[in-house]
Amino acid sequence: MSEIRVEAVNVSYGNRPALVNVNLCVEPQQIYGLLGPNGGGKTTLFRVLSTLLRPASGNAWVGGASVIDSPMSVRHRIGVVFQTNSLDRDLTVRENLLCEAYLRGIKKAEARTRIEELLGRFNLADRSSELVRTLSGGLQRRLEIAKSLLHRPRLLIMDEPSAALDPTARFELWSLLRVLRDEQDMTIVLTTHLMEEADRCDRLAILHRGRIVSEGSPESLKERIGGDVVSIQSKEPAQLAELIKQRFGCHSQLVDGTVRVERPRGHQFVAQVIEAFPGRITAVTVSRPTLEDVFVHETGQQFVDE
Repeated sequence: MSEIRVEAVNVSYGNRPALVNVNLCVEPQQIYGLLGPNGGGKTTLFRVLSTLLRPASGNAWVGGASVIDSPMSVRHRIGVVFQTNSLDRDLTVRENLLCEAYLRGIKKAEARTRIEELLGRFNLADRSSELVRTLSGGLQRRLEIAKSLLHRPRLLIMDEPSAALDPTARFELWSLLRVLRDEQDMTIVLTTHLMEEADRCDRLAILHRGRIVSEGSPESLKERIGGDVVSIQSKEPAQLAELIKQRFGCHSQLVDGTVRVERPRGHQFVAQVIEAFPGRITAVTVSRPTLEDVFVHETGQQFVDE
């Protein structure tokens, strides 16, 4: 059974659609990414899955429980890590965990056992008596995740988990997420606008203006482009795009004044274009497809915040 199933979910803020007929499934023990620019709809979907926002229509099931009909059951099944820090900076590491255990209704003896277990698993045992305000951003993020797992959920939902983290802390965070997936059998769903982070996920849904425009593993998404990405700059890009179509019979996209062509053996194609249209080309690049290229391929637009 899928850990998460979303069917025909729609959400609007006033007259602006935020999610449009969204459908997806997340299988157990996956790191599943929701990739999109800010304003694309990924945080709205995060809020639906964490029961913070009721969809206008459609439904979503988390561990078999409906976010509409059984929101409390969903909350018991998930751990949630928000983009903004929810820790009390004036309490110690251990005190933050004790407060969470109290709010969760976990009995004292059981709370102590779980806290010691999490402090060890997240390498926080030697920092347990330190105030949160003295910890680095990476250690605070570790504590946030530990706090979200006190009630032992099987599903972790995270909103921009590496926001404001330096590269070292981001690497450590991803090492931790893989351990949770591989050794604790957890399913992890996260939102991100970072391409290098999305590349680390097992599967992705790419969102644009509230719609899922593509879904699959990072490699399978890039393979759909079927060749190299050739980006050509010209003083007259629209005319050059039409000339390339007439001469080579291939489709091109005009993206922010750059002619973009997806073509097998891109370096050979570049030589042919330069020879066919001398003087019209000011710069050209050839690259293997990236997730950003997948976004451009599906939307015809650059990956920029709405």
